[in-house]
Amino acid sequence: MTSYPLTAHLMQRGRDFLGSEYAILCGAMSWVSERHLVSAISEAGGFGVIACGAMTPDLLDAEIAATAALTKRPFGVNLITMHPQLFDLIEVCVRHKVGHVVLAGGIPPKGSVEAIKEAGAKVLCFAPTLALGKKLLRSGADALVIEGMEAGGHIGPVSTSVLAQEILPALAEEHLVFVAGGIGRGEAVAGYLEMNACGVQLGTRFACATESIAHPAFKKAFFRASARDAVASVQVDPRLPVIPVRALKNSGTELFTAKQLEVAKALDEDGIAMGEAQLQIEHYWAGALRRAVIDGDVEHGSLMAGQSVGMVTQEEPVAEIVASLMAQSEAALGRR
Repeated sequence: MTSYPLTAHLMQRGRDFLGSEYAILCGAMSWVSERHLVSAISEAGGFGVIACGAMTPDLLDAEIAATAALTKRPFGVNLITMHPQLFDLIEVCVRHKVGHVVLAGGIPPKGSVEAIKEAGAKVLCFAPTLALGKKLLRSGADALVIEGMEAGGHIGPVSTSVLAQEILPALAEEHLVFVAGGIGRGEAVAGYLEMNACGVQLGTRFACATESIAHPAFKKAFFRASARDAVASVQVDPRLPVIPVRALKNSGTELFTAKQLEVAKALDEDGIAMGEAQLQIEHYWAGALRRAVIDGDVEHGSLMAGQSVGMVTQEEPVAEIVASLMAQSEAALGRR
């Protein structure tokens, strides 16, 4: 087996934390990060993460069990903090003795971090700012993921390179910080490791892996795309707390604008609560993403992709993607 001593050394804290051979997390992509891709990434030495998304507790229960049947290596579960059954989902993770839970989509509600940690699991949280990163660590997060706007799916307003320069010098010496967003090659991995990140997270690079169940039409759309084709959605009503989503531009982008107008009208005329309005938006994305990933409707569905999509040019086995990232990182570090 090929060894990557320089990269492995810089990843050591992340590797120890995750229990994986390499500190390479797979970003949780709804409908994509399921049992087949997650287990393949863990088997290849990375750390697969199930995307719970809008799953019910019963569906998550089945997905964790199915993943565990495919790999004996560690994997995690990503939970959305605004999910109305969050604590039931946490209980499912506890029952399966999931070792790592990623909380995404907002500040974790009171008691959620404690419920996970009491069961002996580790908690990873997304930190879009230095101040929030410090708050999450004080609240019990065991590790942070800082994700820049180059990423696919829900994004913040700041680039990965700027977040890394703000947050890593301040926190990474004493805390575990993974970097995500726009990473497509091992040279970038090496750069963030040298800045004291303990590891990295990639999503877009794995979306079209051989083991990914994504529809062939979905994968072909990625292969044809360039970085500039992955655009962020626009917020049409300032009252709606809509987090921008980066995806390949298609008719689905215009449909989301129409959905926002529909929900804003419901706020005005039907008096629905803001929480309900936000859930309607999230359910829209879950359905639109399913149409693209599972059904292959690449015109009207959501093609969530990061700007690294231009580096995804062919279908490759997960093991080859991981090996390529590690080899590129090792070569870059060897030139230092």
